[in-house]
Amino acid sequence: MSGPPATVRAETAPADRPVWTLLRERWFSTLFLTDMWERFSFYGMQALLFLYATAPETDGGLGLSDGTAGALFGLYVSASFLAAMPGGWLGDRVLGTHRAMLTGAIVIAAGHLCMAFPARAGFYTGLALVACGTGLLKPNLPVMFDQMNPGADSARRRAAFSLFYMSIQVSALIGPLVTGTLGERVDWHLGFGAAAVGMLLGVLQYVWGASSLRGARTGPSRPLPPAAQRRLVRGAWIALAAAVLVAAGVAAAGGVPLRPVLALCGLASLVLPVVAFRRLLRADGGLDDAARERIRAYRVVFVPSVLFWAMYGQLGSVFSLFAREHTDREIAGFTVPASWFQSAHPLFLLLLAPLFAWLWLRIGGRAGTVRKFSAGLLCAAGGFLVLAVGAALATDGRQVSALWLLGAFLFMTCGELVFGPVGLSTTAEAAPDGHRSRMMGLFYLGAALGAGAGGQLSHLVGVLPLWVYLSGFTAAAVATALALARRTVRI
Repeated sequence: MSGPPATVRAETAPADRPVWTLLRERWFSTLFLTDMWERFSFYGMQALLFLYATAPETDGGLGLSDGTAGALFGLYVSASFLAAMPGGWLGDRVLGTHRAMLTGAIVIAAGHLCMAFPARAGFYTGLALVACGTGLLKPNLPVMFDQMNPGADSARRRAAFSLFYMSIQVSALIGPLVTGTLGERVDWHLGFGAAAVGMLLGVLQYVWGASSLRGARTGPSRPLPPAAQRRLVRGAWIALAAAVLVAAGVAAAGGVPLRPVLALCGLASLVLPVVAFRRLLRADGGLDDAARERIRAYRVVFVPSVLFWAMYGQLGSVFSLFAREHTDREIAGFTVPASWFQSAHPLFLLLLAPLFAWLWLRIGGRAGTVRKFSAGLLCAAGGFLVLAVGAALATDGRQVSALWLLGAFLFMTCGELVFGPVGLSTTAEAAPDGHRSRMMGLFYLGAALGAGAGGQLSHLVGVLPLWVYLSGFTAAAVATALALARRTVRI
C-alpha cells in the first residue's frame, strides 16, 4: 500500500511569490473546494444538531433536555477531534495522505446520508461515521496542503493557512442557511440530507482534481511492514464484527439509556487524548530526542488549547440555546430561524481572515506561539463575557437584541483565527519526518479533550443561571491567558 517517494514540485509555491497567488494554483482549488464542501456539511449539520436533539418528539426531534443535548453535541465534536489521532497515524503508516483524505470524505458522506433517514439508529450511526471520517480527513488535509506549499517560512505558512481558512468559509456561511431553513421549516432530516448532498459534491470534487496533487506524497511516509499491515486488517475486521454484534444486542434489548452512554463516552474522551499523547512519545515511535523535546513543548500550549476548544464546543449548543430562547429574532414580521445564527461564525471568519493573514506576515517571528495563544484566549473570554452580559439582561422571559449573540460570535472568531492557523502551522513546523499526519492528530488532541470536557460541563446548563455558566468560562480563560503570557518558552 506504499506509494512512490515524494517529489514535490518546487514551482508550486516559490517563497518570493505573494501568498495570494496560491488562489491560481490547481492543487489549491482542489483542496479548497473539497474542504469547502466538507465545511458546508459540517456547519449545516452542526446548525441543526442541538435544535433537533432538543425538539419535542411530537415535532420530529429527539426530545432531549438542554443539558443532555449539549453533552451529546460536545461528545460529537470531541469524537471528531479525537479520531484525528488514529486518522493521522493511518495517513502516516497505512494509507498516505491522499487515500486517507478520500476515504475520510466518503465516510463523512455516508454518515450524513444515514442522518437523512428518520430513524434514531440512523442518526447516531451517522454521527459516529461523520466523526470517524472527519478524523481521517482533517489531520491529513493540512499535511497535503503543506506538502504542496514547500519552502515557505513560518510567516508565509501562517498567512497561507489563514487564506485557506478564509476560502472555505463561503460554504460554511451558506450551509446553516440552507440546512436550517429545510430542517426547522420543512423537515429535520431534509436538512441533514442537504448536508449529505454537499459532502457528496466534495467527494466528486476531490476525485476530479486528484491529478493536480501528484506532486504530493500519495503513499504512507513511513509504511508499516507487510506483516503488521495484515495484523491491522485482521484486527479491524474483528473490531467491526464486535461493534455490529454489540449494536444488534443493544437493539434487541430495546436500547440503553442515553445519559450513561454519554457519561462513559465523555470519560473516554478525557482519558484517550492523554494515552495517545504518551504513546507518541514512546521509544518505539522512531523519534529522536530532539523530536520528543518538540512534542513535549506542546504541553505549554496544551492546557490553553483544551480550554479554548471547550469554549468553542459551546457554539453549536449553548449559543444555539441563547439564539432560540433569549434572542429577539423578529425582523419586519419575519422570525429568523435560530439555526441561521450559526452562519455568523463563518461570516466573521470570511471577513477577518485576510486581516489576520496580513497580521501574521506583519508580525513575523516577533511574537511566539505562546503569546499568540494568550491573545486568542482573551478573545474567547471577550466573547463569553458579552454573551454572559446578554444572558444576565435576558431574565424573566425577556429577549435581548441579536447584537449580543453576534458580538460573542465575533470575539470567538478572532480566537479561532489565532488557535487555528497558528496551531496548524506550528504543528507543521515541529512535525518530525514520518510523523506529520500523526502530529496533526496531536494538535487535535487538545480540541478533543476540550470539547469532551465542555460537553460534560453542558449538564450544568439549566442547573446554573446561564450568565453564571458563561462567566465561569470567562474567568478561567482570562486567568489562563494571563498565566500563559508570563511564560517565556518558544515553540
